[in-house]
Amino acid sequence: MAAVIGIGIQSFEKIRKNHYFYIDKTDFIREWWESGDDVTLITRPRRFGKTLNMSMVEQFFSVDFRDQRELFHGLSIWKNEYDDEGDIIQGDVLDAYVSPIKTIGA
Repeated sequence: MAAVIGIGIQSFEKIRKNHYFYIDKTDFIREWWESGDDVTLITRPRRFGKTLNMSMVEQFFSVDFRDQRELFHGLSIWKNEYDDEGDIIQGDVLDAYVSPIKTIGA
């Protein structure tokens, strides 16, 4: 059976657990981490995957998801860096989603 395309789904966890069609962008985590930048500004047009990518990053690093490593099994970041006992730097993750913010008189 072909994978379903989950249009508008912005939760990495939901996409992986429900086996929706997903283009593996987990190399973004490695590239971002290895860049060593103090600040990262991600600018993309609307509907270009910013929120989904941030959901993926949050679930990779957040201690809230430490028992859900299977979300990354079989993906590029996991195959290249980790096994079931691999070390992942995890901690508290602060996320701020600005998509619900509406501008007035813009």
